[in-house]
Amino acid sequence: MRRCGGRTFWLARGQQAFGVAAGRPERQQDDPVLPLRRGQGDRGDIIGRMPELIRPTTRLHAGWLECRDDFGRGVHQDGAGLRPADEVDSGPGFAAWVDKLTGEEDPAVVPAEGWVHCTYRWVVEDDRVLGSIALRHELNALLLDAGGHIGYSVRPSARRRGLASWALGEMLSEARRLGLDRVLVTCKVGNVASARTIERRGGVLEDVRDTELGTMKRYWIALSQGRDGSDRLGVDDDVVAVDAVVERSAARDQS
Repeated sequence: MRRCGGRTFWLARGQQAFGVAAGRPERQQDDPVLPLRRGQGDRGDIIGRMPELIRPTTRLHAGWLECRDDFGRGVHQDGAGLRPADEVDSGPGFAAWVDKLTGEEDPAVVPAEGWVHCTYRWVVEDDRVLGSIALRHELNALLLDAGGHIGYSVRPSARRRGLASWALGEMLSEARRLGLDRVLVTCKVGNVASARTIERRGGVLEDVRDTELGTMKRYWIALSQGRDGSDRLGVDDDVVAVDAVVERSAARDQS
């Protein structure tokens, strides 16, 4: 049980809290994963192990394939940077794809025609890949119309834990470090859970429009202090509890 703003939320068995900066160095296999403690002086309760946002790495080839298969082969993963021509099952093919993703982040590397520089991160917990998120450094015509600055996806077996909201909050901090003053985040009009995630992180709806990607809701998030929610609750167990409740509520609305 966790209290937040005078309200009480229950965390399901095994539900975990998290919060790690997007720019944190990649954790190696033998590095300890420390439990997150909040209010330790008052409660001393250990909430659980923490997911991380890490750069794509060949070390997690098997874990990434497991995540891919959780989505389903050939299923689009928003924010993953996986394109139809990418061959990722073999070791060499996966290594080439990882090199391409990390190269797209480098401002010294000219992006392919029609593409923009992009920062890719994987949501990882105990070497288990849970999802992906991408931050496009600028907008071209398609991104302005439909794709936005940030795209993300969480594998089906890891949903309803608040991971999407946490990852979005972390990537907003990365966008701020890049010097952006606001970011565009979009979702399909019928995706209630994603809309609520964006709104919770400060998204203000500009419009709903028909695009080549479908009918999209387009939100702008200002990156001034606190607009991503970080100065209200912080990225901690209360945020996890609230976000998990929001995601479960949205799932019920869609059922």
